Amino acid sequence: MEVDEEMEVDENVKKVMFVMRKAPHGSIYSYEGLETVLITAAYEQDMTMVFIGDGVFALVKGQDTTDIGIKGFIKTYGALEHYDVEKIYVDRVSMEERGLAADDFAIDVEVKEAEEIAAIMEEQHATIPY
Repeated sequence: MEVDEEMEVDENVKKVMFVMRKAPHGSIYSYEGLETVLITAAYEQDMTMVFIGDGVFALVKGQDTTDIGIKGFIKTYGALEHYDVEKIYVDRVSMEERGLAADDFAIDVEVKEAEEIAAIMEEQHATIPY
């Protein structure tokens, strides 16, 4: 079997999905999840992020955290592309139930149905919830 060098499968590369479920402020889940994604991506793994439930709020552009006295981290999501984290999905129902649209987010995302997210989840070596 002939394999293109770019398509060569490295058995050390694992598919890892991070499921972001929590709002960005009020707990450490969203921030710690993002930090963990960046650390894991540095090891050149096949990364996927999915935002469901209140996790979709983490991506909303224009967040101002001044009144709650913490430093915001929305700009850090912009670093994902530099770590080749390109598979970033948002659950359509979660987004719509919160009155959001894809253009409300600070980074480019792909909106997916729950069934599509479940199918992608099945392909992963590891699924890590935050």
